[in-house]
Amino acid sequence: MHILLIHQYYQEKDDPGGMRWNAMTKLWAAEGHQITVIAGMTNYASGIKHPRYTNKYTYSEQFDTNIRVIRTHVSKSYNKSFRGRLNAYFSFVFSGIYGGLFKARDKYDLILVSSPPLSVGIIALTLAFFKRRPFALEIRDLWPESAIDTGVLTNSTMIKWSYRLEALLYRKALVTNVVTPAMQEVLINNKKVPANKVIYIPNAADFDMSDVLLLNFDTAELRETLQLNGKLSLCYVGAHGVANHLEQLIIAAEKLRDLPVMFVFIGDGMQKQVLIEMVTARNLKNVTFIGLITKSEALKYILACDIGLSVLKKADTFKTVYSNKTFDYMACKKPVIMAIDGVSRKLIEDADAGIYVEPENTDEMIKAISTYLQHPELIKSHGENGYAYVKQHFDRKTLAQQYIRELTGRCSK
Repeated sequence: MHILLIHQYYQEKDDPGGMRWNAMTKLWAAEGHQITVIAGMTNYASGIKHPRYTNKYTYSEQFDTNIRVIRTHVSKSYNKSFRGRLNAYFSFVFSGIYGGLFKARDKYDLILVSSPPLSVGIIALTLAFFKRRPFALEIRDLWPESAIDTGVLTNSTMIKWSYRLEALLYRKALVTNVVTPAMQEVLINNKKVPANKVIYIPNAADFDMSDVLLLNFDTAELRETLQLNGKLSLCYVGAHGVANHLEQLIIAAEKLRDLPVMFVFIGDGMQKQVLIEMVTARNLKNVTFIGLITKSEALKYILACDIGLSVLKKADTFKTVYSNKTFDYMACKKPVIMAIDGVSRKLIEDADAGIYVEPENTDEMIKAISTYLQHPELIKSHGENGYAYVKQHFDRKTLAQQYIRELTGRCSK
């Protein structure tokens, strides 16, 4: 198949952050499928645009074997404010349509669009109309609900039109993929999407990367650099945004300042400076911040730490999501303290791979950390349990093959 993928956050080869679609397309390309990607020029975590895009509206490159990427303009205001983020979303809508119409002129079997943001669906609808090709929709997060819960969407008119756009996309899409079973239930039961138009291919673990590091990476030097020896180390990897509500971890760190506990934050986002100021104001010595790093480097930090932290704001919408970082922790044989209710909680409990705590409940967070301090044997057992569980149910290669079989089958009908 030749697929036109629309994904605003498709990563550069050396970019930090989530790599779901980079990994997926590489696996598909290795099987002989052709993929053209329309992606934004701005990194979603840092808001930084690569210098080679300066004064360019579009930029095309042969990204990898059988993968061509067309980068299009995104407003530089992405990570500065909520208004800036909305500007970035809609600047990509216009540039993505332009790139799809005038730079992606090949004949495609299928258009595939991955949301959030939901606005990318406008690109899919437009290109599907002009290219006379079907499109498939992927929902990685329920929009507009999550945008409303995190304050990205507050205008009542925009909220109304967002729900209308969402309904139109579900109606027009050949098929919609969701990444958690809870989203599948919401689409079928609440949003009345026909069950035969919804499939479930979840997020996954990249064992090709983690297994090599488990065998070959010596964590001693990195642990020494981070001053982790003799301490229980907790690692958070990911966005530092409003939705993540990492303030709860800073408060926990303050209450644990006299115990041998170290928090390691890796990543960037709109709230990072606020978090740094919180740590400075409290004179905390048990918190360290690491900037944006590549996926392989992030796995090394996870391996150097004892426990992974998965954290989101307390909101009903987030009960439907899996946190990508959770699969990275489990693939590195690390237990997870899970401050996300719903399907993420069920994942940890089914795997016996960590401890659930109520989101934004600092006392429960401290209790979970204290449990690992008092029972260090749980670190190994929960880590081993998690690794075995994701190996069985969430292996990227297996899921990528299922995904392409579904799409190929739908297109052939």
